[in-house]
Amino acid sequence: MTGAVAGRGRRRALALFLLVATLVFSGLAVWQVERRSEKLALIARVETRIHAEPVTAPPPADWPAITRASDEYRRIRVTGRYLAFPGTPVKAVTERGPGYWLLAPLETDQGFTVFVNRGFVSALPAASSPAPAGKVTVTGLLRITEPGGGFLRSNDPASGRWYSRDTAALAKAEGLAGVAPYFIDAAAVEPPEPDGPVTGLTVIRFANNHLVYVLTWAALAVMSLALLVRVRRLG
Repeated sequence: MTGAVAGRGRRRALALFLLVATLVFSGLAVWQVERRSEKLALIARVETRIHAEPVTAPPPADWPAITRASDEYRRIRVTGRYLAFPGTPVKAVTERGPGYWLLAPLETDQGFTVFVNRGFVSALPAASSPAPAGKVTVTGLLRITEPGGGFLRSNDPASGRWYSRDTAALAKAEGLAGVAPYFIDAAAVEPPEPDGPVTGLTVIRFANNHLVYVLTWAALAVMSLALLVRVRRLG
């Protein structure tokens, strides 16, 4: 008698566990369906942005409202003068191999400064280079600042070692104020700048494995439910 009671107790505990597992796995499957919808909407928004006509770069009044979801990869355009050239080298790995992005501060006609990612170079450029004479107009994609570092390393401004495009830290190192919280990935230009950095290498790729996750969690939910039904029938 005691053994039968103990057996029923174990089956009830197992049934409860399977019920909870079914609910949890079902919830995770639904959550991944929602995440997949959000990711597809993001991809659609970005596709629209990168093919839209360029707009004026957001001025300081708009900076507090800038977010990755609402603004990144917008095509923007600025006109102004470079304050430093050729730019600060920031560690990069691209389809062309390892090298550096060149981040140069541009003082815009709108009265603020924005860093421009002038493109990719495979080797460190000369320490100084004359900036283009007169004003320049830059068109490219708005990118959100990358604070901290990258490649599992922290930025080291004192030593001139940069692993991410951190606009606030770059501005502080250059002694600049009124710098935008974003930078501009310069678009590819034709003909390319002689002996200049390679532009147009912005990688626009979003991992979208949510359907796989949906199927995985749904399968686990079905398996748990099937086991629950079997346990209840034995019970």
